[in-house]
Amino acid sequence: MKFPVNVLLFATALLFASGAGAADITGAGATFPYPVYAKWADAYHKATGVRMNYQSIGSGGGIKQIKAGTVDFGASDKPLPPEELEKSGLIQFPTVLGGVVPVINLEGVQAGQLKLTGAVLADIFLGKIKRWNDPAIANLNTGLNLPASNIAVVHRADGSGTTFLFTDYLSKVSPAWKEKVGADVSVSWPIGTGGKGNEGVANFVKQIKNSIGYVEAAYVKQSRMNFVQLQNLDGAFVIPTEENFRAAAANAQWDNAGFYEILTNKPGLESWPITGATFVLMHKIQKKPGQALAVLKFFEWGYTSGGSMALDLDYIPLPDDVVSRIKESWTANVKGKDGQIIYPGGR
Repeated sequence: MKFPVNVLLFATALLFASGAGAADITGAGATFPYPVYAKWADAYHKATGVRMNYQSIGSGGGIKQIKAGTVDFGASDKPLPPEELEKSGLIQFPTVLGGVVPVINLEGVQAGQLKLTGAVLADIFLGKIKRWNDPAIANLNTGLNLPASNIAVVHRADGSGTTFLFTDYLSKVSPAWKEKVGADVSVSWPIGTGGKGNEGVANFVKQIKNSIGYVEAAYVKQSRMNFVQLQNLDGAFVIPTEENFRAAAANAQWDNAGFYEILTNKPGLESWPITGATFVLMHKIQKKPGQALAVLKFFEWGYTSGGSMALDLDYIPLPDDVVSRIKESWTANVKGKDGQIIYPGGR
């Protein structure tokens, strides 16, 4: 497709600016994608000389910072609804898929041995189930010698998209949870100890005996944590694997404005029930077009060259057709103050 000369000249100027001495890219938000963003940033810097500095501060902080315009992009595992995007002048697009995993520190129980249903998991975090040998847990795990120890609950202390996915799932499987706590990036936890970021929760669970928490799957792999089997919507007990994240992600349509899609508690015999995408937020109208193009080129590189790195960390790359639609959205929506197209590559 041919572009008007003024568009091509504008794009060429932006490419030159982003490739030759461009300022560092800045982003902030979700801890869920931090492991893969860090890997991409290191490889991208080696390939292009452009640095991407990402603050892993939680989805709530990322949303606040992008709305305030203090970073080039924000990141959240809780997708913003179309009306909020429109009100804030933002676009939103997914980058990778992954899973949120309940993790435990329970002596004598190996990774993947303990079975939990969503209802039992909700009752643990509600404080209704207080001991590991409670009949509700023991009846699901007749082959395990569960201690009579009190359960130590660990949750996020900061605004978190990981918490949104976890509490959204619990709200779908437990009417009591939905009524008393609900789903959001920050909730009023009935019980437990709060950790900052996925890193904080992982560290607390590793340090506190008889504890349970929840983290993104990459943290389970990196920290060699003890995960549970979780019963899915079809009644099967599944473990958090790439294949089971893919099975849940197969339900995604990506038809909604802003690619709004929530993938918790989806059908499928192999579906991991707490699966989700992580999203990037950017302003539609850019005061610094060259900087905006640098951000888009970074994520373009991530889609085309970062897939193997994502898989190594148990994230799932997006399908090619979804990536094409994302690039089209960049071309249609991200523009300079005078309406110039910043990313012509999506046409």
